[in-house]
Amino acid sequence: MKYLLYALILLLTFSCQDKENAKKIAEKTVKKEPIIKKYGFTFNDFSVVEDTLQSGDTFSTILEAYTLPDSLKTFDITEKIKDSFNIKNIRAGKPFITLSDKKNKKNIKALVYVQDKTSYLVVDLRDSIHVQIKTRPTVIKRRTIAAELDGSLSETLSRNGVSASLANELAQIYKYSIDFFKLKKGDKFAVTIKEKYFENGEYLGVDEVEASYFEYKGKKIYAFPYKINEKQKKPEYFDEKASGAKSMFLKAPLSFFKLTSKFTTRRFHPVQFTWKAHNGTDYAAPHGTPIKTTASGVVEATGYTSGNGNFVKVKHNGKYATQYLHMSKILVRRGQSVTQGQVIGKVGSTGLATGPHVCYRFWKNGVQVDPLRLKLPTSEPMTKKQKEKYLATIAPLKKELEDITTKTFKE
Repeated sequence: MKYLLYALILLLTFSCQDKENAKKIAEKTVKKEPIIKKYGFTFNDFSVVEDTLQSGDTFSTILEAYTLPDSLKTFDITEKIKDSFNIKNIRAGKPFITLSDKKNKKNIKALVYVQDKTSYLVVDLRDSIHVQIKTRPTVIKRRTIAAELDGSLSETLSRNGVSASLANELAQIYKYSIDFFKLKKGDKFAVTIKEKYFENGEYLGVDEVEASYFEYKGKKIYAFPYKINEKQKKPEYFDEKASGAKSMFLKAPLSFFKLTSKFTTRRFHPVQFTWKAHNGTDYAAPHGTPIKTTASGVVEATGYTSGNGNFVKVKHNGKYATQYLHMSKILVRRGQSVTQGQVIGKVGSTGLATGPHVCYRFWKNGVQVDPLRLKLPTSEPMTKKQKEKYLATIAPLKKELEDITTKTFKE
């Protein structure tokens, strides 16, 4: 009997311990709900619906599916949104989030419309109506990479952890000096870039190219972005000797055209029916086609004459000037600074013209010449002072490229 009682006590003791252990294990197994913080809200505090705008959706139709806080009306909310955001800009396919009361999911507390990766609109209805456009914090990181081509440039960049879209940007930078279709395996390049990330480490892509070089056909071709003057909206690219990476002039003032009449000393005029010199180059294109200035400069004159129709003349420097005739519309004014490729007017048939086209005229040292036969310069050369400043600016950038290429291509 004594031993039986002892056995029962042991059995009860172990049974209690097992229950206690099972309880501890169960408590450990139950995971705590992770705290989710997005767009300035703690999602755990709300009933959250993440959805995508469909065609025909508006802020009004989204709000109509919910019960609004006391005294608030859909009209009042959309009117308040208009003060900060153009509601016509919402697009189908964009994400939106509604945050409602956890107990009563119909009682909406806030609405978030995601414009893009970095910016979003918040409509907070918890007190009155608060509308804000917010931007997700980002950080910029800088690095220099060097690599040999193995496959396409995009593939090589991707293997180095760089956004493949940089390939397109580099192709634009070097479009006057490198045929990217002829790059081959083993060609070397290096680039210093600034890349953008969200604070959580999510990669957003390349923000800026600070310096780059390619070894192409046995030659090193550098490119550094630089603004010669503060008025420039975008930098131009120059090499290690301060020569422009692009041509000073575009080949034509239109993107798409048909060359209908060249510069000549003797041409039968289609309107005046007489033989005379044609001191310009005619490019036919549909009415309204954008006309671009072929080089940066200052608008010297705009106006109308019976022969030229609507015209614009641009002075590029003390040596070169260009003129664009027969416009349907002039989009610049006299004295205005223009950049290469900027749209200055639209194709028309004003003045002596049989159809829509632009007559492109080119002056060198005050004399009209044929631009198609002229050996055109690269970007306008820097002054001595500008060149000195530029070379001092790029010196550390060039050294970074040289250091990493020496290290990478020795390995």
